[in-house]
Amino acid sequence: MTEPVSFYDQVGGMDTFRRLVDAFYRGVASDDVLKPMYPEEDLGPAAERLTLFLAQYWGGPTTYGETRGHPRLRMRHMPFHVDPDARDRWLRHMRAAVDEVALPPAFEAPLWDYLERAAYAMVNTFEARGIGPQQGGRSEDGLPIRASD
Repeated sequence: MTEPVSFYDQVGGMDTFRRLVDAFYRGVASDDVLKPMYPEEDLGPAAERLTLFLAQYWGGPTTYGETRGHPRLRMRHMPFHVDPDARDRWLRHMRAAVDEVALPPAFEAPLWDYLERAAYAMVNTFEARGIGPQQGGRSEDGLPIRASD
């Protein structure tokens, strides 16, 4: 009896997830709402974490869990001002990335369903940007507001 082939393997493995995440972060890099949420100037570490997370979630290597533990997505996103605008921007960049990777519909549909549900679950405020304790906004002089500010 053979083991079932994972979604990860069926869509092309790590190469596919790297292409997806690279395309996504090209959009984030120029987004004036999302980019300030990343503490690193270089988005490379964030891209690596997302790649490993998605690969593991879809049946690939367990490197993410081995190095970072349980994903705890809501907890990891709580310090950031994730309002509906941020969610919609995230989805817009991810939609462009999914389209660029061009998976067959049978694979694109469940991937997009998961990404969309995850994005909605990360919303942690409905307050306008710059109100409340969440970081990720900008001060009056245009500098990013971080938790340490």
